[in-house]
Amino acid sequence: MRTDRLEAVMSKPMRIAAGTALVAAAAAAAYPVPIRRWWLYWGATAEDRVRAMPGDELLPEPDMETTRAVTVAAPPGAVWPWLVQMGSGRGGAYTYDWIENLLGLDMHSTDEILPQFQNLAVGDGLPVGADGPVLTCAVLEPGRALAFHSDDGRWLWSFLLLPVADGTRLISRNRITTDRPTLLRRFVNRAVMEPGSLIMERKMLLGIKRRAESLAATPDAVGDREPQPAGSP
Repeated sequence: MRTDRLEAVMSKPMRIAAGTALVAAAAAAAYPVPIRRWWLYWGATAEDRVRAMPGDELLPEPDMETTRAVTVAAPPGAVWPWLVQMGSGRGGAYTYDWIENLLGLDMHSTDEILPQFQNLAVGDGLPVGADGPVLTCAVLEPGRALAFHSDDGRWLWSFLLLPVADGTRLISRNRITTDRPTLLRRFVNRAVMEPGSLIMERKMLLGIKRRAESLAATPDAVGDREPQPAGSP
């Protein structure tokens, strides 16, 4: 093979890689900041965005972070039961089950409190798919705070319940890090993961809100009682 042809063949992948990097960089630079802010911080106030969340110290420098929130017209005790029973084979994720199941996650969101899943404890696992990863409970303050992390330490998911005048402020934060945050990976995060996660998490937060408000309106509901630590009768 002639030297010039060999050089041309060898340089083609490099040209493709360089072109891809340039496109990714240009797209990332042109990404509408207000829209991205809405995707990342849907429902969150300026105070919510900078608030210290349970478990933040477990992943202090994430490559991607979202903080989303909703106000629930119910006390924390009506919100908490829905959080601790989340997971595949448990209470589901209160989001679009059909999308979750297209991805093979085997999620079936319930509208009922499941007593067998109410005694979550630090160290317990939260399955996010039938054969998928299991998040480990790292922080648990009954009725107030909850945080899970992946086995590889690259994903942290935390919740905070704050009593407010009209009910409860439910805040959810995701922190994710990657091995090599390249330009292309960052572009994929911005163009796919961030808006996709908003679609699913917004549905989840509104789903928890609806269930908690319904529970609080039920006489002698679980939400009328204080959440109990794991192991309590």
